[in-house]
Amino acid sequence: MFKTRSIIPLLVFFLIIAFENASIAQSLRYIDNQAFTWGEKLTFSVFYHSAVTGKVTAGEARLEVREKPVIKNGRSTYHITGTGQSKGAFNFFYKVNDRFETFVDEEAIIPWYFIRKTREGGYKKDDEVTFRQFHGLAVSRNAVKKVPGNTQDILSVFYYARTLNVNNIQPDESFPLSFYLDDSVYVSKIVFLGKEQIKTSLGTFNCLKFKPMVIKGDVFSEPYPMELWITDDQNRLPVMVKSAVIVGSVKMELISYSGLKNPLSSKVTQGSGIGAVSKK
Repeated sequence: MFKTRSIIPLLVFFLIIAFENASIAQSLRYIDNQAFTWGEKLTFSVFYHSAVTGKVTAGEARLEVREKPVIKNGRSTYHITGTGQSKGAFNFFYKVNDRFETFVDEEAIIPWYFIRKTREGGYKKDDEVTFRQFHGLAVSRNAVKKVPGNTQDILSVFYYARTLNVNNIQPDESFPLSFYLDDSVYVSKIVFLGKEQIKTSLGTFNCLKFKPMVIKGDVFSEPYPMELWITDDQNRLPVMVKSAVIVGSVKMELISYSGLKNPLSSKVTQGSGIGAVSKK
């Protein structure tokens, strides 16, 4: 007699077999990635501001592309990690300790395997998702779901977005980005707002400004509360993210980088630039 805990993996196994037998094998795309490479490391400071707290340093986030490729499903992948931790006094308000990992196909820029460990306040969520990209399936700890071709996870979608050619995009134009999270596929709409210079602790950068659509819920009060600035060069580095939340606002600023694939040509030297500097 099977114990209850044994039934779920067994059901998942049979669902995988059924879905794979019913689906048609899909071919993988090729992406010319000129944006990032092995060994890239990005570090961000996270700030929170409200009428009660004023501006406080809330935490730190890191994104890293490991230095060596990892073979998954017989293909070379980027092993990418993303971590976020709250710091100092902010731990008393809302302690955060998150870790995400993804293994992204070097040529197709799609994930084969995703790991999530989320600790935010009293919320805890762990998950692992195996993407069977040839059969259009995502297999998590709890479900087997059919997904569109080239589906991303919430970490790999950021790196894929950096590879997109937006050189000729015009203000108010938009493009969709989809990702898999909590056993569902979500589509985010990214709206281009224009070009802008941003002054940070690392200097001043010529940037492309976007407004991503996010999912409404317990944290975000409207579908477009976020603004994102990325460097106007081949690296497409996120320099700053600013978002309104239910109470106050959050800002994330790039404070260090290394291992870039291309020169950071968007950084403004003294006496040059395209216009007024925006102090966000």
